[in-house]
Parts: sequence; C-alpha cells; structure tokens
Amino acid sequence: MNARPTSEQSGRPNKLRLAKLAQIQALRDEANERLLEISDQEFLIAGLALYAAEGNKRDGEVSLANTDPRIILFFCRWLRRFFEVDESRMRLRLYLHEGLDIEEANAFWSGLTGIPVTAFQKPYRAKADPSIRNSKHPMGCPSVRYSCSRTHRGIMGMVDALLSWPTRSGVAQ
Repeated sequence: MNARPTSEQSGRPNKLRLAKLAQIQALRDEANERLLEISDQEFLIAGLALYAAEGNKRDGEVSLANTDPRIILFFCRWLRRFFEVDESRMRLRLYLHEGLDIEEANAFWSGLTGIPVTAFQKPYRAKADPSIRNSKHPMGCPSVRYSCSRTHRGIMGMVDALLSWPTRSGVAQ
C-alpha cells in the first residue's frame, strides 16, 4: 500500500487550513475592534451573565470556578469593580491533579487574582483516572470565593433582574 503523505505531513500548508486560520484571525480582529471599549454598564451585565451561567448559587458566598485564566481574571476584576470587597474574605481553592506542581500553580493563580497564597484553602489533589479524563490542566481549576451574604444576595438580585428583563421591557418574545 503506497499512501501519499498529507500536506501537513509533507510540510506544505493545507489551503483549507490556511483559509480557516485567516478567517479566525479576521473575526478575532473584528471582535477586538467591536469590543475596544465597553462601558461600566456593559461590564456589569457581562459579569452578571457570566455569574448566572457559571457562578455558585449557594447563599452566603460569591464563587466561580473555571480553568480559563481569562475568565478567572474577568471575574475578579468584575467583583472588585462593582462590589465593596473586603480582601481578607477572598479565598481560592485549587483542584489540581496529583503529579502536577502545586507551588507553581499556586504562584500562577495568586499572581493572576491578587489573592495571596496564604489565603488559599487546602487544594483538592485529584488522583489520575484514565477512564474519566485524559486531559489535565497544568495549572488546575481554581475556585475563587468571596464570603459575603449581602454581596451574594445583591448579585443574585441583579441576575434575577437581568434574566427577567425581556418580560419587563415590552420587547416581543
């Protein structure tokens, strides 16, 4: 059997792949231009939508877990921008697979979030189980937590108002 190598195997770029990459870059550039500046109101609403989708709904604690550092950074900035945050009540708990460097992950998330490692809770070290998952996030999955019932209830009130908006606005459904 004499199989010919694909263009990627031969080192030649695939025209479809190049067109796809060009389209992706053009759309990213367009998105960056559209979102060059966002207002405080838009930032507040984006954070509320993120929290409605990904945040913890348990009373007394504002928390969000995600492996994407951009989402964690966005959440921390949003929380600090729109709510009176007592930094001593900010915590981070890390979910990290065994065998990955806990000190490196702690330093990474502390630097990103501004939460000191001394405020980190005991990490959850997951045992490898190939039947469940093959990919491991090298920096783990942080859960950023802020313990404040008033702040949580205020956020949930705004989430409720946001999700009720179409029925209050008179916009056709």
